[in-house]
Amino acid sequence: MSPAEASVPGGREPVRGPVRPGGLLDVLSVASVVLDAKGRIVLWSPQAEELFGYTAREALGQYAARLMVDERHIELVGKLFADVMSTGRSWAGGFPIRHKDGTTHVVEFRNMRLMDDNGDVFALGLAADQSTVRRLEQDVALSERIVKQSPIGLAVLDTELRFVSVNPALEQMNGVPAEEHVGRTIREVLPFLDADALESAYLRVLRTGEPVIDESAVGRTPADPDEEHIWSVSVYRLEDALDNVLGVATSVVDITEPYRAGVEAENARRRLAVIADASARIGTTLDLDRIARELADVAVPELADVAAVDLLDTVAEGRTGTLGPGEPAVLRALAVRAEQEADAVQAADAPGTVARYAPDRLITECVRTGEAVVVPQVKDEDLARIAPSGEAAVLLGRAGVHSYLAVPLIARGEVLGALDLRRTRNPASFDDDDLLLARELAARAAVQIDNARWYQSARTTALTLQRSLLPTHPRVTFGLEVASRYQPAGATVEVGGDWFDVIPLEGGRTALVVGDVMGSGINAAATMGRLRTATTTLASLGLDPAVLLEHLDKTTSGLDHSIATCVYAVYDPHLRRCRIANAGHLPPARLRPGRPPELLDLPTGVPLGVGGIPFATTTVDFEPGDELVFYTDGLVETRTHSLDERLDELLALLDDPARPLEEACDLLLRELHHPDNHDDVALLIARARELP
Repeated sequence: MSPAEASVPGGREPVRGPVRPGGLLDVLSVASVVLDAKGRIVLWSPQAEELFGYTAREALGQYAARLMVDERHIELVGKLFADVMSTGRSWAGGFPIRHKDGTTHVVEFRNMRLMDDNGDVFALGLAADQSTVRRLEQDVALSERIVKQSPIGLAVLDTELRFVSVNPALEQMNGVPAEEHVGRTIREVLPFLDADALESAYLRVLRTGEPVIDESAVGRTPADPDEEHIWSVSVYRLEDALDNVLGVATSVVDITEPYRAGVEAENARRRLAVIADASARIGTTLDLDRIARELADVAVPELADVAAVDLLDTVAEGRTGTLGPGEPAVLRALAVRAEQEADAVQAADAPGTVARYAPDRLITECVRTGEAVVVPQVKDEDLARIAPSGEAAVLLGRAGVHSYLAVPLIARGEVLGALDLRRTRNPASFDDDDLLLARELAARAAVQIDNARWYQSARTTALTLQRSLLPTHPRVTFGLEVASRYQPAGATVEVGGDWFDVIPLEGGRTALVVGDVMGSGINAAATMGRLRTATTTLASLGLDPAVLLEHLDKTTSGLDHSIATCVYAVYDPHLRRCRIANAGHLPPARLRPGRPPELLDLPTGVPLGVGGIPFATTTVDFEPGDELVFYTDGLVETRTHSLDERLDELLALLDDPARPLEEACDLLLRELHHPDNHDDVALLIARARELP
């Protein structure tokens, strides 16, 4: 580079010589005209030729006033010319001139007196089309007004990226007076910004001419040194009419508030999405452990990297879970979920275990106070208060737990336990938005957990009552091997009315009974218990099965209009026969070695409680090795299949008369009983044996 050339953009060397001309004079097309003392044209520039239409040959030597001025203005022009020449004061203004083509133009003049070394005087006139001058003046005035009054920060930087000017808006944004910007670089004025990134973008615009639009910049300025702001920055290259690069112009908009509002809106949208997902996934059943797993699955990885759900042990046992000051928390782990965090999982209590947390533990504080506990930045001393033991604290530290949040599970005003959340891979700390979301998830899950624990408690009570009403019988009676099952309904806590009985009779005989009281609940169970008692009493009298059912029918009629079905059979091992009567019940199945299984062809009869219709007794052969399968309708009835289809499935499963009876019971329940069946099942299988 020669000394006469300008320095390159971004350099720091001063300009030592001529640089390329600007384009403003070309835009104005300023014409130069020199007159002698008599007003004759002695010099005529090419711009004058363009402005007035006369060539130099045509103009030189002519009186300027006669050539270019209308006769009406010649006297005035002469006076103005004389004043300039006699006083030496310049004159400026607009004046109409006559173009060669006969049209009149208003031209902006700057006239001044010149003197040569001989003392001769001349008049120099600089002229430009007034409309062009006015347009540029208006453009400059408009630009200046916009720059000064714009709420957008605006600045011009030269090719060395030093501030040339800034508007009041940018002055206020930066917190630095305008005069302290001028001549300084971005890094000198705003040291807390990422100046390297900004200057790199500005230099790219200078080099390529491609503007930068809405690029984000983050940092602090003297105007607000304690808070980070976010700006949208646009940069444009400035060029003159001759394509000379003058520098860059930049516009700056503070978008901190809209950005924060957008972040809050996105967080709110995310929370709603997670809550909607939780509503669909949590509480799909009334199984306590499954609800806890569903809660943990929703929390990871959306909210945390590790999640644990713990229930107060007293709550799990159906008692209140209030903790007093200084009292430890005994928690039962229900679920743990983590994403590839082996150490963090090992540090948590395994599902099903019961752990004792000291009073100073954070989870103890959470369940005692019913308030969330947040540790945004976990320190080494915090790990000891998070983990149940010193070994677990070491594992948590190894897993990189850096943020912790525990939220109580509260339902109907009672603290049930806690949702325990930890972050390892997610670098962000738990904040207020995370706390809000965790509370919402915990509140929704707590209601489901509370429903499930009460359901399980009521179900346990119901099943205990139901089983207490069912008989206990030896596996082998005189001449019979017997197996039985009672399967409660899969989706109800009410006790049912299904029952079975095995009643030893005189002479080595055995009565086999299966019945089903219509309906469910305490009334059905009470009716079942009374019918079972009545059946046992009547069986001891040695009554014919049909006669026994007639007595049961009368008993049932007096029990608040109850209805029940029943099959009553008496097996005589000496005669190797069964005498069976049916009261509206499904027929038993019989298996005999070497023959296909069959449903016994019995008169169906009417249910007990209808009254007035006699029952019939049927005698069937029952040889050693034969089996009779008694069951209630809950085993075979469904909403989607016909009863005939289901009975065929029953017979198909009874394909092995030698199968152990316990295995046969399990097989039938497993293959035939649908989990969503709202009816309980009683099943009784008897196999005839050789007498000793």
